[in-house]
Amino acid sequence: MKNMIKVIIPVACATLLLTAGRTVAAVGIGPSFKGPLGLQLYSLRAEFGKDVPGTMDLVKQLGFQYAELAGTYKLAPEKLKAELDARGIKAVAGHFSYDLLRDNPEAVAKDAKAMGLSYVGFAWIPHQGKFTEKTAREAAAVLNKAGEVFAKYGMKAYYHNHGYEFEPYGDGTLMDLLIQETKPELVTFEMDILWVYFPAQDPAKLLKKHPGRWELVHLKDLKKGVATGELTGKTDVKNDVALGAGQIDLKAMLKAGAEVGVKYYFIEDESPTVKEQLPQSLKFLESVTW
Repeated sequence: MKNMIKVIIPVACATLLLTAGRTVAAVGIGPSFKGPLGLQLYSLRAEFGKDVPGTMDLVKQLGFQYAELAGTYKLAPEKLKAELDARGIKAVAGHFSYDLLRDNPEAVAKDAKAMGLSYVGFAWIPHQGKFTEKTAREAAAVLNKAGEVFAKYGMKAYYHNHGYEFEPYGDGTLMDLLIQETKPELVTFEMDILWVYFPAQDPAKLLKKHPGRWELVHLKDLKKGVATGELTGKTDVKNDVALGAGQIDLKAMLKAGAEVGVKYYFIEDESPTVKEQLPQSLKFLESVTW
């Protein structure tokens, strides 16, 4: 009997470890959605402001193995990477300011490389009033120039849309112009699906309109009943709801993403109830089918 116990215990422990490994590896992944899936750490900005190590632990406990950065929480790039590495989390991409990428892309590249990033970009183009063709072309030039620098470090530049870019232009919009004026080998784009849907655009159709140019996606959902059609780039964070609980057709978008070559998906939940909503979003992605 003692010998049987000695055999059973190691086998049971190994089984538990393998099961745990599968659970972590499969977080957010289901029969149709295959990821890879990460978390935009800005989702937990309030928590990071109080306790960086504890919040890193929370990201690990939720099962995320990939992350997108929006700041370093007052840590040196190398220290931030060490904190992530210690928890088995890889930082894939990071947001910096437009001014930094425009004025000193070399310095940005060095910091990004120290954090192990593959994608380096910005999420806001400074402008007054309506977004214009002139501003769009200037931003495209910034992205191309930064992309040339980042390429030397094995990284790619990217831009995250925010809604105001959908001003009409020609047969399309200024978002189309941004994509057309940037070099595919140097620059890619991150589709924030809420900021495509809120200005009354269709995320799935836009992915298919520019296949291969959207390597990154922000997954989020808009509260039912919220009116759309504005190009402001701003909405109440309380309108962010758990994936599948809002009004965006996530099935169509996720299917299109798989078809056009999206490389990474990041959940970004800006709501004040983010900690409660993240498990719900993961459950949706694990169960959604198409």
